[in-house]
Amino acid sequence: MLEFGMPTLIENRTLEDNIALCKELGLSFIELNMNFPEYQIDKIEDVEWFYKKADEAGVYYTIHLDENLNVADFNPLVRDAYLETVRRTIEVAKHFVELKNRYGKKEQPLTINMHMHHGIYITLPDKKVQMYERDFDVYMDYFLRFKKSCEEWIGDADIHIAIENTNGFREYEKKAIESMLESACFALTWDIGHSKGTGEIDVPFILDNKSKLSHFHIHDGREIPPKNHLALGDGEIDLIDRLNVAKACNARCVLETKTIKALKKSVEWIKNDGN
Repeated sequence: MLEFGMPTLIENRTLEDNIALCKELGLSFIELNMNFPEYQIDKIEDVEWFYKKADEAGVYYTIHLDENLNVADFNPLVRDAYLETVRRTIEVAKHFVELKNRYGKKEQPLTINMHMHHGIYITLPDKKVQMYERDFDVYMDYFLRFKKSCEEWIGDADIHIAIENTNGFREYEKKAIESMLESACFALTWDIGHSKGTGEIDVPFILDNKSKLSHFHIHDGREIPPKNHLALGDGEIDLIDRLNVAKACNARCVLETKTIKALKKSVEWIKNDGN
């Protein structure tokens, strides 16, 4: 059976509010979003408190890294800060593995979700030049270092970092991702709403790497005009098809709507139509 969780929602000002909603809806886990001030690394490092709150409710956590995370930033001070954030997040996640084993699927590693940062581009009269494309060798070197560091930091812990599609992987990003997926420490997240909103341009790449799919962000969406994070049933996505792929991959699924109302509607859709 598929295991469903929820994102941290902006309407919920506290962890307790999110946990109460997770419990009420019969969901298994909460994806802690490090874009929120209350889930910054210095906050979630209070692992005993976070662990206790989840354990009392019978739920567990996955973690979503800051969307601004850029481990290939050309500025070494900025790059090192992001790398240190990942290192410390992995240490936090190690404490949450036991929660995952107690209340979730033991056979699926605990997920730390990350985005690929496109980097900056320079606008010329006739085109835009992506700096990471121009300086690809430097970019790739930073990602090879990142991969090696993550392998050292994770060690034999039951954790992996899942790379999420957003608004279309760039070609230089695909090459970096392919290198990372060679490691057992990395996997893929398929965000089906982002995928729909970009005309499914990432689907061939994702399906070519289907064996590495372990995490899904499930929400409905539309292609024209692009729209996502809709409640399930409110868009144009073939949700049953996507859920069947998730089942085949034994993946966990975040019902990644942005409001409590849409989350509740999505849970009802899963109960009534998702089977």
